[in-house]
Amino acid sequence: MPPVSPTRILLESSSHCQLRCPSCPTATGAIDAAIGRGFLTARNFEHLLTHNPQLREVELSNYGEILLNPELSAILEIAHRRGVIVRADNGVNLNSAPEAALEAIVRFGLRSMTCSIDGASPETYATYRVRGSFDRVIANVKRINALKALHASPYPVLLWQFVVFGHNEHELGAARARAAELGMTFHPKLSWDSSFSPVRDRARVTAELGAATREEFRDAKGTTYMSKICHQLWDSPQVNWDGRMLGCCRNFWGDFGANAFDVGVAAAANSEKMRHARRMLVGKAPARDDIPCSSCEIYHARAESSDWVERPATSFRKRARLAMRTLGRTLGRTLLGVSGGRMGPRTVAP
Repeated sequence: MPPVSPTRILLESSSHCQLRCPSCPTATGAIDAAIGRGFLTARNFEHLLTHNPQLREVELSNYGEILLNPELSAILEIAHRRGVIVRADNGVNLNSAPEAALEAIVRFGLRSMTCSIDGASPETYATYRVRGSFDRVIANVKRINALKALHASPYPVLLWQFVVFGHNEHELGAARARAAELGMTFHPKLSWDSSFSPVRDRARVTAELGAATREEFRDAKGTTYMSKICHQLWDSPQVNWDGRMLGCCRNFWGDFGANAFDVGVAAAANSEKMRHARRMLVGKAPARDDIPCSSCEIYHARAESSDWVERPATSFRKRARLAMRTLGRTLGRTLLGVSGGRMGPRTVAP
């Protein structure tokens, strides 16, 4: 595999979370062995950007809640000063939001933020977002909007993410309307754990999302629901809060044996394990126990159905081969018509 040179990374700024969502690996402690509990420091962030000047964009959210990071304001100021775009698109729960952090989010131009709000009422929201407060989240959204108006800033662009369950599907319409009132884009999403509060109105959810569960989505579409995650190993590798290379945002099974704070993003993204993982994902190398992808259900689904990752160059080559075959067949039929069938089969490749 050719080396990669990512200009965008995913960087966990906090692996702590104050909520106890039933199916979340952070809440259950499943992330502890590989990811641990900690915060990205402003010092390490500055060091990372200084020694990796090619970085133009950084995603700060993943398994934890970024607003719990006590140095978030300083991290955002560093990115702003260096002209690096920062986002929180993997999601924030927005329950604990110090005024200084909200001010920094707007003043330093956090480009976009996904707010995880699985309901349109306090009771429904709290069913999954255990320890969370719907009213507090909405109040914090309104505060961000007020700060955007004060600073005449369009940022952050806010997205309302609504994970669909059986207990909240009836509030899809109300949540979409509330999101519009708050100037937020609305994005419903299938739960990764279909056993928790399974959907009841399957027809409605299928009409909304193309399937009622991720398993049904795979059967209907021929690919896994979150299969695009695998491309992160090429385009935007996940780095842990302490610098360890994790490869993708799904991985909480182990790291790839390199630290981006120590050796740099490019070297960490091109370690032997990362290169082997990319070969696994395109179907060119066998699985190995020391590669985190071997523990991932997305990889298992790919291997089972030979639904391998197609990179742009691979897709181009496939299209080129198909075009050449089509051209060959067309030319062959033309020559057969001209020669009466004598020359075509012998001189034109099928």
